[in-house]
Amino acid sequence: MSKYVWQADDGSAIDKAIMDFLAGEDVILDRELFAFDVRATAAHVRGLARIGILSDEECRALVDGLDELLAEFRSGAFVLDDRYEDGHSAIEIYLTSKVGEVGEKVHTGRSRNDQVAVASRLYLKDALERLQSACAHIAFACLEQAEANAGLAMPGYTHLQRAVPSSVGLWMGGFAEAFTDNLGFSAGVRRLVDCSPLGTAAGYGVNLPLDRDGVAEELGFERIQVNPMYAQNSRGKFEIMALQAAHHAMQDTRRLAWDLSLFTTEEFGFVRLPRRYTTGSSIMPNKANPDVVELLRGRCATVEAAITEINSVLSLPSGYQRDLQLTKAPMIRGLGTSLQALSIVPALVQGLEFRADRMSSAISADMFATDLALQQASQGVPFRQAYLEAKGKLEAPGAVPDPAASLAARVSPGGCGDLALDRIRARLERQSALAGDSRAAD
Repeated sequence: MSKYVWQADDGSAIDKAIMDFLAGEDVILDRELFAFDVRATAAHVRGLARIGILSDEECRALVDGLDELLAEFRSGAFVLDDRYEDGHSAIEIYLTSKVGEVGEKVHTGRSRNDQVAVASRLYLKDALERLQSACAHIAFACLEQAEANAGLAMPGYTHLQRAVPSSVGLWMGGFAEAFTDNLGFSAGVRRLVDCSPLGTAAGYGVNLPLDRDGVAEELGFERIQVNPMYAQNSRGKFEIMALQAAHHAMQDTRRLAWDLSLFTTEEFGFVRLPRRYTTGSSIMPNKANPDVVELLRGRCATVEAAITEINSVLSLPSGYQRDLQLTKAPMIRGLGTSLQALSIVPALVQGLEFRADRMSSAISADMFATDLALQQASQGVPFRQAYLEAKGKLEAPGAVPDPAASLAARVSPGGCGDLALDRIRARLERQSALAGDSRAAD
């Protein structure tokens, strides 16, 4: 372990067990944040030069050192490991070893609270951009399946019981609209967190005229987070917002996975999964298990747990508290797991094979009872009377009506006869364009 940046030169011993407890898994977690931390440090250095704290020569030496550090980290030549207390300390130690005493100036006007706050904020912005892109790609995949199979009949269910004739267009269109909403929600959260906390130090500002606005602009932030105390108080809060955005997407993924888990069973047989999304049994040669779908269903629990964990930590007074360190792991775990899961959904949806014969054969005569009741109601029969008459005819023998006619008659906006997929597409393309996603131009 290198000497701690805060360690006094009085010869006092450092208790290793206590330091291991304090550091926890920070140095490992900081690998996810390290590139953002280095980038923010370079912006801070240039900001110090603009207000005369660093000379141009010192600024160049520090920025060149940071560029080298980032290159070595990306190549694997520099490893962030237990030699360091955390990523923030590693930066200062590396610079001092490379450029000498000027490296000790890099921390002027900032706190490690600054560093973790701005690195986490940049991480959140990046994760939310990736989340927006994932939601857009899933929405487009679902919409394309809805458009290609708009009139393909399948049973519609309520309470997991056969209800009325429905269509693949309605089913897939529902997920297209859901992920369009998830895209918009993620974009809204990203706008909220798009503010730089750098320059607020430990939560009370510093007695230097820091160029906070210039540094924020260099880092790509829309604005600064003005109040230094709120910069500390928003830690955890912003992480939860981002995790909630991921959670909405994962909830819809869970629902889609549940549908596929049911519809791919032999008892239903409505859908076949792409072969690469299944695995075999270790003992039963006949099995093709939908393990990917089942894990997509289960991964929602990870982000739910992350939200709960951070919520539990945030029972705190104003200002920085060391407890806030414990928000880092669930943030990285929840967002990382969600992004990994969501990234494989578009190709899954695109590769679904719908079995028209099995879906059609599952539509029975009793499922047209609602059609019959509404048809009589449209001719002036009071609906409750029409309902009872239709119910009384359920046991009557007869051929199954044509599902296509039932679907075509469902002309209420959004229904099977008027899916209004063009409206969903227009909104999705608009949201996707605002998010800068390339699919908007396809």
